[in-house]
Amino acid sequence: MVYKIVTIFTVLLAALIYRSGRVLKHNVLNLPILPEAYYIGGDYKERCTVVRDETANTINYCEDITFWDHLDEQDRLARRFVLLGCDPNRKAWNTVMGPLRDPEPFAFLWLYSTESGSLYPVTLDNYPEGHDFHPLGMEVYPSKAGTPSNLFIVNHARANTTIEQFVLDPTQPTTAVHVRTLTSPYFVSPNSVALTSPTSFYVSNDHLMTRRLPSPFGKTLPVIESLAALPFSWLAHVTISPDGALQHKIVAFGVPFANGVAVSHDGSQVALSATTLGEVYFYDRNQSTNDLKFSHSVPVPFLPDNIMYADDGALIVTGHPHFPSVAAVAANKPGAKAASWTVSIRPISDTTRAKSEKDFVKRAYDLRAPLSASAIAPAVLTHEVETLFQSDGSVFGTSATGLVDTRTGTLYVSGLYEEGMLVCGPK
Repeated sequence: MVYKIVTIFTVLLAALIYRSGRVLKHNVLNLPILPEAYYIGGDYKERCTVVRDETANTINYCEDITFWDHLDEQDRLARRFVLLGCDPNRKAWNTVMGPLRDPEPFAFLWLYSTESGSLYPVTLDNYPEGHDFHPLGMEVYPSKAGTPSNLFIVNHARANTTIEQFVLDPTQPTTAVHVRTLTSPYFVSPNSVALTSPTSFYVSNDHLMTRRLPSPFGKTLPVIESLAALPFSWLAHVTISPDGALQHKIVAFGVPFANGVAVSHDGSQVALSATTLGEVYFYDRNQSTNDLKFSHSVPVPFLPDNIMYADDGALIVTGHPHFPSVAAVAANKPGAKAASWTVSIRPISDTTRAKSEKDFVKRAYDLRAPLSASAIAPAVLTHEVETLFQSDGSVFGTSATGLVDTRTGTLYVSGLYEEGMLVCGPK
């Protein structure tokens, strides 16, 4: 009997090391040696700044940021804003990492003009009285020729996680009018959303076993699910009927910590962060049914959080190079800081530079960065990974989302437990 138990344990341990050995080695057990800061566009001291709410200090712990685009009648981009979802109370209420101590303080939305660099607080109109607001993933549909936009925000409220629907009107851009609260028994652990129409979206569920479980299960099972990279999470597609009813279907299951999700601009591809494997999954999308077919995966040198497709088709991936450091920051340990890393992932069209596929995937890449991504993540035949920003946390830490405005070459980064938003200008 003891022999069987030891054998099973050995097999399970070997499987864990095989699947997660790279992540455990580089992102858990060892601290990556990152610079104070590096920015691909030039000297970070000259090109990068952190914008803050100097009055009330509420642009803190902004887990997600997203573009709100204003298009003209020909669908050309006329104006662009950055919408920020910030929860300064995240260290007291975080249903993903914990703790679940105090859900009372209300979170904030902010609007940033990419033209003037001005910041504007966004008020919530018609929001249900007594309903918590703790934003995580969010996305807003573009405004076309001045029409209002639907905004969807994952809300980690005290009783259960919901998805809030708002309307943003370009004539009153600093007011988000609440439309409805979306709930479903399938919303076990919603994390990120990616819109497929003004009334439909993909939503990732990052855990099957959540912090909301009664003690001691809520403090142990989610940690086991994360550290063992158990493939228990999933991606679903949700359509809202005119009467408000939800049509829900799971389109990808068996993902370790399904996190950030994004739809390519042509609608043909969906990307999804598999956080605890340190990979991004790519799926081919049926645009009629929203069904997905797994295509391939690309490893990244950190634990990927949120992702977005830039205007030129590159996927921008941001995440956490060292998980224990993030946990230390969340726990307010003295002197704690956690690193940041943002990369772009682009398809490779020519693989003939190497003598063989074996040589090609062993190649070094991303050689301009102080710590190359190739030092941690192996190359792949299909895509090239390049560092846009990295920091040991001294300049900007706990990076969660990165956006790139290819019109101006500007990079925007938000931090899970960081104050303000990093803005890095072009060369």
